[in-house]
Amino acid sequence: MISIDTVYQKVLALANKEQRGYITPQEFNLFADQAQKEIFEQYFYDSSQLTRSQSNSKEYGDIVDNLNEKIAIFEALGSVAAGVITAAGLYRLGTISSGNVEIEEVQRNEFIQINNSPLTSPSITRPVYIRTGETTVDVFPSTLTSIGCTYVRTPNTPSWGYFVVGNKALHDSSPLKTTNFELHPSEEAELVYKILKYSGITLQKGDLSQGGQGLESLQVQQEKQ
Repeated sequence: MISIDTVYQKVLALANKEQRGYITPQEFNLFADQAQKEIFEQYFYDSSQLTRSQSNSKEYGDIVDNLNEKIAIFEALGSVAAGVITAAGLYRLGTISSGNVEIEEVQRNEFIQINNSPLTSPSITRPVYIRTGETTVDVFPSTLTSIGCTYVRTPNTPSWGYFVVGNKALHDSSPLKTTNFELHPSEEAELVYKILKYSGITLQKGDLSQGGQGLESLQVQQEKQ
């Protein structure tokens, strides 16, 4: 978890509001949500790229381990009943299982071939499922019970809570008002740089936006070394 107030104060300090304009809490919260989503979604793009290249080599081992550690924060358990997946904030479905038996995903055309052969037709010890929608599946055999799943959920929307005193916004850290970033602590710098970049665009300050972009690029390069 990353303190949203810490990120906000750093963004304000780097933006130098007296000279470059003021970033309101409302604007910051919009930028914070966008920045967190971008970083989160980049995990899966990077993971896919590494898997397709040389993720098993020692050269990429640390990067893959770091990505897995960052994604693990969002791993959760759900359930499947009557073909409906119950998984709060579902982003990516992981493994579906019944007890200790993993249920294999197959495509519909594959299922036709599998089901037509006595040797490969679905059974309690060799079950399969077909994805029919974002949160629905068909499981075979249909007699399976106590079906669970693992999945990756989306991060909660960050929010810098505040109250106003004398026309000045002051931080309200209560859970009802503030939601911190859920990303790995190592992402704090990149959050600051991304939000700084968005702020520069909104304030129409090219130097601020370019500065944030440059710092963000440098941070990404360092992480991938």
